[in-house]
Amino acid sequence: MFKKLLRIALAIIGALIGYGISIGSKYLLIHSDSSYEAYFKSNYQYILAVFISLLFAIMFYRLAPLISEQSVKVAGKIEDDIQGVSGNDILAGAIGLIFGLIIAFFITQIFAVITNQYLYVIITLIIYMIMGFIGVVVANKKGKEIISQMFIARRNSDTGPNANPAQATRFSVGGKGRKHSNIIPKILDTSVIIDGRIAEIIKTGFLEGPIVIPEFVLVELRHIADSSDSLKRTRGRRGLDILNRIQTDYGIDIYNTESEKGLKEIPEVDVKLLKLAQIMGGKVVTNDFNLNKVAKINGVDVLNINELANTLKPVVIPGEKMTVTPVKQGKDSQQSIAYLDDGTMVVLEDGKNYIGKTREITVTSVLQTSAGRMIFGRVRV
Repeated sequence: MFKKLLRIALAIIGALIGYGISIGSKYLLIHSDSSYEAYFKSNYQYILAVFISLLFAIMFYRLAPLISEQSVKVAGKIEDDIQGVSGNDILAGAIGLIFGLIIAFFITQIFAVITNQYLYVIITLIIYMIMGFIGVVVANKKGKEIISQMFIARRNSDTGPNANPAQATRFSVGGKGRKHSNIIPKILDTSVIIDGRIAEIIKTGFLEGPIVIPEFVLVELRHIADSSDSLKRTRGRRGLDILNRIQTDYGIDIYNTESEKGLKEIPEVDVKLLKLAQIMGGKVVTNDFNLNKVAKINGVDVLNINELANTLKPVVIPGEKMTVTPVKQGKDSQQSIAYLDDGTMVVLEDGKNYIGKTREITVTSVLQTSAGRMIFGRVRV
């Protein structure tokens, strides 16, 4: 039933278009040669109008299935494209279009002296289309910079002396008197979101500058959350929960990378992340040891959460005393392993017989690496 109504509607539209063409051709022919005026005053003009209207009605009626199919495809493609565009890009594009049309209005005033109305209308339409297109393109290309500056301006106003304390916590980025024009974006990777500590770090305000969560990181989190492996699935869902918390509490949107042409051909998420950091001039926030090494090779600055955590741990020096409880046997047969409250591993030499017993030990050495810290000690006799 719907298809029949659609074909009838298209046939009516075709008839109207045909009638419009017949009327338009009449005025064009009379304007070009006055001898046609007598012809169109006769009944032949009505026959011609009916003929052209019927011709277009039949054409549109026959082409209705094709038009309908193509319309559905175009609508689906438009829907997919819209879903892949972030709200920031749409806002920037709309602003760019408005500014482009305003500029086009002032430009067309220059051509108002043209007496030929047809030429003036054509020039006006061309200028409006060109300036509108340029406005949208420029806004989309520079959209992230515009939104970033808006974010910084809002953050500065919300962290000023008269700011609301809740808003100041949300947008806090550092000490007073800092210049924000050169603030570097911080790009979060998948591992640091799953880890979860990044949410607390953002809350404290230690991360200065815009926080960027690329769209492909969200896609990877979804794939991990849908994994058949229960451990991966749990980690993925935890990452999505942390991401939702970051978005809700701190107003950080997902960054759409569709406009970045250099990223489309890169399949690996880590390589995309480093490329995006190079494009934006930002730093990657991660706790992935291997990504940390690869980033340094590629000249990309990295903020490693594990390194930060290790740096904040209390300093332990050889000869210091501490109390621990070994929980398992170490790599060597005579060693035992204990853990401090912050997760630091303590290796007890000759501590096999003390597993499960709380003992006071003397620190003999400390091994510090980017992956963590190990403390070696002996039980005090």
